[in-house]
Amino acid sequence: MRIHIMNLQDGDRLTADTFSDAGLHILGKGTVIKSEDISLLMQHRVDYVDIESREEEITEAEFFAAAAKFAAGSSIAAGSSIKEEPPEEEMKSQFTQTVHNYQNAFLEALTVGKFNATMVDDALQPMVDGLDEQKDVVHLLMMLERDDVNNYTHSIQVGLLSFYIASWMGYSQKESYQISRGGYLHDIGKCRVSHRIRNKVEPLTADEQLELQRHTIYGHDIIKSSMTDEATALVALQHHEREDGSGYPMQMDKSEIHPYTQIVSVADVYIGMRSGIHGGSNPNLINNLRDIYAMGFGKLNEKPVQALMQHLLPNFIGKQVLLSNGEKGVIIMNNTSDIFNPLVKVESEQYRDLSKERSIAIKELII
Repeated sequence: MRIHIMNLQDGDRLTADTFSDAGLHILGKGTVIKSEDISLLMQHRVDYVDIESREEEITEAEFFAAAAKFAAGSSIAAGSSIKEEPPEEEMKSQFTQTVHNYQNAFLEALTVGKFNATMVDDALQPMVDGLDEQKDVVHLLMMLERDDVNNYTHSIQVGLLSFYIASWMGYSQKESYQISRGGYLHDIGKCRVSHRIRNKVEPLTADEQLELQRHTIYGHDIIKSSMTDEATALVALQHHEREDGSGYPMQMDKSEIHPYTQIVSVADVYIGMRSGIHGGSNPNLINNLRDIYAMGFGKLNEKPVQALMQHLLPNFIGKQVLLSNGEKGVIIMNNTSDIFNPLVKVESEQYRDLSKERSIAIKELII
């Protein structure tokens, strides 16, 4: 099937070699599309490519025919009901669509230096509106974790968690959405950073590190060019600042960092830990929270850190866990005096108080 490059998705596979107008070979047949491939196509002004048909892909004509049939009432018999998508599957589907829409904004910013702010809100608002129904935030975030971690999935997860933290701290629905949007767009400036640097596995050189750090400044400029929301632009600029002055790009201290940024920074660090951006891939969730908790004493603002702890830890009760000694069990109680070492009931009907049995730890949380 022939498709415009703005409609490409990560995972699409080319069915033919792709050349620029000048005859330069860009991508080979069989290439599995990634974000940097789309950037490459745009840089060489390639508009259309041929890809393998997607599963369950329907043509525009088929879509409108089905819509007309539904509107006429001929597709549903009297007395029958529409089968609704399970909430989890609906959320996953919505997440995937939001990823695709963020990808479009990212590539638009790369091409013309700004994005369509209305399209951003149209993509993010429905996702945020569904969060009130997801009370178990631990389960939601783990459910939305992806093996194909990239700038798009990371940014959306940061946006969602930022919304929750803002809500827990007492911000209004409108303010929480604005903070969520700041989280959603916090890394938009990475579109101007070389994909070679963004995706480099080996340690960055000093010059490469400086270039990557400039994504905060690029993001601020892009957002200022795209929308009249100074707070969102400041989130992009400041989200790597730390309250002890050790962050970048301006080594701000606590009094200079915007309150919205303080929230997004906590969400960014947490999601980064979970996705491997700030360490190994999907490390121990309890250790993640312990590390965030420690950063609340000098680096990250203590208020959003405490909000995260107070609302995530109760969600652990009832969760299945794998312990470091090989036993499986269920968390039945949090220890108020040792919040990272709960009481666990194991399969042998015994209890493991991890605050006392220090040689045993939670290795993995199971959903």
